[in-house]
Amino acid sequence: MALITLWRNLCHLYDFRIHRALAALKNHPVIHVHKVAEERLCPWFCSPQAQPLGVRFHHGCCKNFHSENRNDLHPADEAVFSQAHDWDRPEQSLTSVDEQTFYRRLNSFTSSEEVLSFISCKLQTLPDTLAAGALQRICEVERKDGDEKLPKEILKNRVFQALCIQCEQEPSGLPDTVLVTTLQALTLLHVDPHSSLVLSLVAECQRRLKAGGLEVHSLCILGESLIKLQGPGCTTLELVICQLKREKLEEFTPEGIVALYRILQACTEKVGQHQAFLNKLNNFALSVVYSLSPTSMSQILSALVVLDQTQALPLVIKLGKYVVRHIPRFTNEELRKVLEAFIYFGHNDRFFTKALEQHVASVCLTLDPEVVSKVTEYCSRKRILSKPILDAVAETFVCQSEKFSPHQISELIEPFGKLNYLPPNASAFFRKLENTLLTHFNYFPPKTLLKILHTCSLIECHPVNFMAKIFSPYFLQKLQGEESHLDRLSLAQLTQLFLSAVLECPFYKGQKLLPKYRVRSFLTPCSSLETPVDFQLYKFVKIGLVDLLGARLYFAPKVLTPYCYTIDVEIKLDEEGLVLPFTVNEDVHKRVALCIDDPNRFSLNTKHLLGKEATKQRHLRLLGFHVVQIPYYEIELLKSRVELVEYLQRKLFPQKVGVHW
Repeated sequence: MALITLWRNLCHLYDFRIHRALAALKNHPVIHVHKVAEERLCPWFCSPQAQPLGVRFHHGCCKNFHSENRNDLHPADEAVFSQAHDWDRPEQSLTSVDEQTFYRRLNSFTSSEEVLSFISCKLQTLPDTLAAGALQRICEVERKDGDEKLPKEILKNRVFQALCIQCEQEPSGLPDTVLVTTLQALTLLHVDPHSSLVLSLVAECQRRLKAGGLEVHSLCILGESLIKLQGPGCTTLELVICQLKREKLEEFTPEGIVALYRILQACTEKVGQHQAFLNKLNNFALSVVYSLSPTSMSQILSALVVLDQTQALPLVIKLGKYVVRHIPRFTNEELRKVLEAFIYFGHNDRFFTKALEQHVASVCLTLDPEVVSKVTEYCSRKRILSKPILDAVAETFVCQSEKFSPHQISELIEPFGKLNYLPPNASAFFRKLENTLLTHFNYFPPKTLLKILHTCSLIECHPVNFMAKIFSPYFLQKLQGEESHLDRLSLAQLTQLFLSAVLECPFYKGQKLLPKYRVRSFLTPCSSLETPVDFQLYKFVKIGLVDLLGARLYFAPKVLTPYCYTIDVEIKLDEEGLVLPFTVNEDVHKRVALCIDDPNRFSLNTKHLLGKEATKQRHLRLLGFHVVQIPYYEIELLKSRVELVEYLQRKLFPQKVGVHW
């Protein structure tokens, strides 16, 4: 009972002091700041030169809040929140309050206004550490709201300004972690790197860095902040990296390892200097992969790509195994980075493909267009004929074609032609593509447009309505641009499109491709529209052909036809079906084209020919060749030389018991 009475007396005494203070204010002028200066943004987020002279606040001044009736303890432009707990009373000293409780309350707020209202009555007793924590929390809240910079309302807020002054004037009293995290929070909101607050924090960080007192965690945070503030070339960052390289990797947390990759990723120009350390880092990272989050995995993979760590394949493979478990948890950007890394390092995994199929098929309509195009690029590069993925992509394009850029449409369309696959909604899919091209024809870069149309022709969806345009001198000039001549791939694509028009679209009577834009062979390094024959597989088949035909004289390898295609093996027959020497050009009644198809001519782990190989065989038949396919999966079943000869005889002369020559 006595305690309750004492508490009531204290409350009355506090109310009496408040009334006396308000009465005194009526007899003393309130200190005003010059109107021009008052309307400026927070001076601690401007460069020192821009700060008005004489306008320097001490945090105690921020208790001089006033309104017209001088009874409101909050500025007119700030929201007032009810503080119902005794802990929040102005007279409560924070020196006696547990910091964990303070941070718990701080982290429960979801807006900057709530944070500022919470600490507005505690500024005189707020320790430097908690002031920095409040400033950091404000930055975190604004980042969550998607803002790249602090709003003007926050910058003008006097409580916020007081926090800035306190952190600027007393950075030496801040613990290392608080110091670097406060600097990090400010840099994430793109605060002026030349502001007095940031310069003060950076100077204190540099002092502690030179003294060698920063731990690994603080070094990592400081390194990333310096990259954002001063760029990867700053000398202080070099000192940070040197200290990090001296630390034992075993002392790094998994998050620290990821941060180290991010720091080194920003210093690509000096990757050679750090390669020995990177080798150690790549080997050590193998031991922490199991504990990484999806975000961390994508960041390491992205860093490995930027740093060109092709020797780190064991790490890529191990990351790939764990990535499978987290595919649904990746954000669009993270999934894009993962796919980009797998494409770069040539990695593929059937479990990853299966998980990707399930994910894309279920959420394709909500995926970012860049991710959709990256998924199809992954399938195309690795020759993965994934019908669930391609079907979902085709449906997405039909429903949301306007979301995709010309480049994304090109990446999206390419696997259908390369993998020789028509989706179930092929009619709607290509009708949507045609309408998009007709509507936005001039927005497509010439090379991108040519690539799309060539892809369509590979699956017999010939772009007849566009052929006259792309064969026209005007388009060809645009395609060439400022170069002295067209690149080899573009010429090959134009030639094959023209060949498709002649052979498969006899009704086309439009513009023809000028001879100077036609190539002689589709089989060229780096820009080939054919897959070279596998030498080992050819040698095996050659042995059987010599045994069957009796001599090497009766067949010719790698024959370039007048129609740009190179035949793996050509055999000439006369009118009676007799085999002629390959040097004979007269009395040739039939030409047999052997296509010795190794696994590279098929989609991965399937018996489905790639689009360019199917087009080649289709064109050779239309040109009068008798095409005989010798696929690797049939050759692999043969157990002896005799079986090989019998197999070739069945393939070449199915109607005859013997062979005549």
